[in-house]
Amino acid sequence: MIVPDERVGAMSSGENAGRAGRAPFRVVGKAGRIVQGRVVRHVGGPARARVIALFGAVLALATADAATVGAIAPQLVKELHIDFAEIGLLSTVALLVGAVFVAPVGMLVDRVKRIPLLSASIVLWSLASLASAFAGSYGTLLLTRLALGAASAAAGPAIASLTGDYFPASERGRVYSYILAGEVAGTAAGFIVSGTVSSVISWRAAFVLMAIPGFFLARALWRTVPEPLRGGQSHLEPGVTDLHEAIAAVRLRAAEPYPEGAPSAAAEGIAQAAVRKRGVTADENLVLRKDPVRMSLGEAIRYILRIPSNVMLILGSSLGYFYFAGLTTFVLLFVEDHYHVGLASAELVLILLVIGALIGTLASGHISDVLVRRGFIEARVLIPAVCYVGAAALLIPGILASSLGGAIWFDVGGAALLSAANPPLDAARLDIVPARLWGRAESVRSFLRSVSQAFAPLIFGGVTDLIANFTPQQSVGTHHLVNVTKKASEGTGLEITFLIMLATLAAAGVFLARARRRYPIDVATAAAPLA
Repeated sequence: MIVPDERVGAMSSGENAGRAGRAPFRVVGKAGRIVQGRVVRHVGGPARARVIALFGAVLALATADAATVGAIAPQLVKELHIDFAEIGLLSTVALLVGAVFVAPVGMLVDRVKRIPLLSASIVLWSLASLASAFAGSYGTLLLTRLALGAASAAAGPAIASLTGDYFPASERGRVYSYILAGEVAGTAAGFIVSGTVSSVISWRAAFVLMAIPGFFLARALWRTVPEPLRGGQSHLEPGVTDLHEAIAAVRLRAAEPYPEGAPSAAAEGIAQAAVRKRGVTADENLVLRKDPVRMSLGEAIRYILRIPSNVMLILGSSLGYFYFAGLTTFVLLFVEDHYHVGLASAELVLILLVIGALIGTLASGHISDVLVRRGFIEARVLIPAVCYVGAAALLIPGILASSLGGAIWFDVGGAALLSAANPPLDAARLDIVPARLWGRAESVRSFLRSVSQAFAPLIFGGVTDLIANFTPQQSVGTHHLVNVTKKASEGTGLEITFLIMLATLAAAGVFLARARRRYPIDVATAAAPLA
């Protein structure tokens, strides 16, 4: 069993610095300690394990809270007397407000200390989640979700920027796969834990349960993770045991950042090395001619959107997350209605989907790193393209199957490929954007991704309601028969909606495939010194 290690947060500053390399959790039991030891060795030591675990926990908490709305949807429908479209709106407002706030937050990420900013953000969104539990009406609940969306806007840009500074580019695909496993695990926790708690106690208790861990996570992040230097100077080498001492040593060696954005030799990644070996030259029209720190938000956004492959990556990623957001909001309702199973069976299906998603997430980053290291520069773009198209192909028979036994393995494979697209994409975006623009670049991506995710539940829910209304229902017989046929119509509506929306995954694959030719040039351009 794994429990939070309170002793880490309770240390004095001197003790904290001396023991910051410890794993962020205290493991109970011999088997747990053995597993923890193997995981720590696999990721490269205690210091790396701490950073990866805490960054993954931030994403896990954010996605768990978002998934809670889908998990408690049946209870909300009954108690607040709302329909599928209104359920979707709860997720939509949070994501839209987050999209509005993410651009100015991205500017802050590139200019202020990111660890305090991220810690404060976690506290604020935990308070918003707690407030959701005490909402007295649908309107009030909507307002609390709006506040949560604004507070959580810092998570994406801050994690992207910090990951780029803590880990060398040669490992970013693999490291991102570990961190993004937190997203998958958080989605599962949001569904399973919140769904169980809401059915046993109430949907209000589910929101309380999702809010509490955030306060402990913010404290652990603030107390035990130091702010790294920017521009690839604070990379954690394998075997580092003390995080604070490692960063302190870096600060002694580098009293100021590398001059005018010039990349250090140590910071050169496998993608940059591959394009140099292939002889790919930078696009002179896109080489930075101004210190990115001094660029205004408008100038930075215009530059980021001029990078051709970055635009394709943003569009492909946004479409992938669009489908994922709609799927996760309504998957429990679909499984219960389409396959005629209870909540326990639906949650078992969800567990299998999560296992598939975790396998895909953990495998793809490592595979893409290996291929890029061998000279296949475009791997970080083409692997996600294949994954999206493959996921769409596997989900078609999974959705159409009438029996759960015949559908489950297609669904698990589709979930694995859908999640496998993300680690290479996140690593690729850092390759094609100069380091001092990472926060703002991620904010642009997060804005478009959040907009697509925001409208996904609303569109999925609205299309489902529309199809259900046009599905013939029996209007005679008992009241029970009318309810049964109405529920069957809603299940059919979700089935057709899921199939229609698979077109977005195919489109995502097309955008990413188009990015492969330009990607090496943009990698070389990002690595070029200021003109």
